[in-house]
Amino acid sequence: MLGIAAAVLFFISFLINAADLGTNDVFSSGNIMLLGLMCLALHVAGVGGALRTGRRR
Repeated sequence: MLGIAAAVLFFISFLINAADLGTNDVFSSGNIMLLGLMCLALHVAGVGGALRTGRRR
């Protein structure tokens, strides 16, 4: 799930950069790209992966 969020953030960052939109400092393309990299790093680390069932034997 975090991998999909990272892809969406990268796409938004690309659109802001390609369209040369004037945004404020919080929503600049570099900051959104860093959020995407953070989501991608968490995805690779295994955070937010498959749900665990509570079954025990």
